[in-house]
Amino acid sequence: MSEEEEDDPQQQAELTSKQKQDIAKWFLTNSPPGEIHYIAKDIRSILSDEDAYNAAVSEAYPLYNKSHMICLELPNRTGDVLITTFGEIDEIEYLDPRTCQVATVNHVKQVCTNVRPATDEELPTSYIEEFRGALDAELVKYVAETYPKGSCSVYCISGKDVEGPGANFELAAAISATRHSPQNFCNGSWRSIWNIEFKDDLQVVEFRGKLQVDAHYFEEGNVQLDADHECKDNTIFQSPEDCAASITNMICHHENEYMASLEASYTNLPDTTFKDLRRKLPVTRTLFPWHNTLQFSLTRDIAKELGI
Repeated sequence: MSEEEEDDPQQQAELTSKQKQDIAKWFLTNSPPGEIHYIAKDIRSILSDEDAYNAAVSEAYPLYNKSHMICLELPNRTGDVLITTFGEIDEIEYLDPRTCQVATVNHVKQVCTNVRPATDEELPTSYIEEFRGALDAELVKYVAETYPKGSCSVYCISGKDVEGPGANFELAAAISATRHSPQNFCNGSWRSIWNIEFKDDLQVVEFRGKLQVDAHYFEEGNVQLDADHECKDNTIFQSPEDCAASITNMICHHENEYMASLEASYTNLPDTTFKDLRRKLPVTRTLFPWHNTLQFSLTRDIAKELGI
């Protein structure tokens, strides 16, 4: 084949339907918070392949909804359900432990279409529920005070059949908060997951957290923040109420600490990140005088030229 033929785009092999599907799925699952519908609309017009589009959407939306832990209102208005892997019963059913209900979810439309009572097999024992319910109550108060548009849920992910003291079990607390303002060209989300192990044999409660912050600003540009942080801590095994209060206080401490570190990094941007964006020596081979940038005042130079 000649070089002209190799460079001719019409001679190159066209993407298969499966390749188009995989590319579309990647863009959808990596959509910024609150923007998957906009991206799906653009992808549909670009693909011009309805089968590939539908296949990509059916795979990407459930992954996106779970990774972003979106919150959906239950049909009977009795509460909300977080779409998480912890509450996933099957592909379209998700447990809300607070109301003991299971919601049927339309992932693409991001709505709950039906709700049913949870079965005994889907719920923890009364002993575990004491710890889960106490932590959930404390977490609800904390989220209401801290996140204007936040939701939370507490799940038993291990040992839900434990009937009483003497055995270990594990809870997972999920916190999700969003701020969508597309009219102002910005969207953002906060997600934190706390795995809490109750070790009865050691009389200790150990937990580890993963915090993730996403933000997207797109007015005449495209700036994204994708930051995450992991931490761990422990406390003594106490009564359900005392454990809940202690765990919530430590969650509050770690989240506030991480938020403070983010704010500090923003404050230091001019002296760190922005400075690193330029090379050490410009074409003049002289260091840029960061300590005295006023000497480059455009106003002063113009005034000098005009003899003012």
